[in-house]
Amino acid sequence: MGKIYLKGIKIYAYHGCLKEENIIGSYYKVNLMVKTNLEKPSKSDLLIDTIDYSRLYQIIEKEMSIKSSLIEHVCDRILNVLFKTFPYILKAKIEVSKLNPPIDGDINKVSVKKKRNRSLK
Repeated sequence: MGKIYLKGIKIYAYHGCLKEENIIGSYYKVNLMVKTNLEKPSKSDLLIDTIDYSRLYQIIEKEMSIKSSLIEHVCDRILNVLFKTFPYILKAKIEVSKLNPPIDGDINKVSVKKKRNRSLK
């Protein structure tokens, strides 16, 4: 087994419940971890035998570009696409953070973390 991490992905997107958030947007940071079997790619040294992290990034980028009111919803969408696209993902954790959220106070970010395990039937 092993884990693949994408950390500190910075994306400009338009999520939020306030009308202004959907117009002016905001920066977001995304961290992702996927657990999979890395034995075969460790031996073969072939990209086809592993989960291509550039494809993981593309999925995150695409799903982040779709407007949502809640980052909880964005997290769930990303996990859905990841598990559908990569049948070898056993577990995934994602954290989406809105940087400088529109809150009347001194706050750097708000974050939502979600995790999912593939159910083995």
